[in-house]
Amino acid sequence: MKINERAKAPTPKIFKKLRNIGLIMAAVGGTILTAPVSLPALVSSIGGYIAVAGGVLSSVSQITVEDKTVKEEKNEEQ
Repeated sequence: MKINERAKAPTPKIFKKLRNIGLIMAAVGGTILTAPVSLPALVSSIGGYIAVAGGVLSSVSQITVEDKTVKEEKNEEQ
């Protein structure tokens, strides 16, 4: 299964929730990094880690597909 097909295939319910949480984390991290006030280095560092973790969580959750979809594709190939 190609990555484009995986992204378009149905995503399980739990991974949809995780994807949304990841998007929120990325938004919060981005907001911390681009804050107009000067923040301590520790807070900026944590904001960067939150943004990266949110992006990874969202992308991994998006390409996770239901087992039925993978089985159907294997049957079509045979």
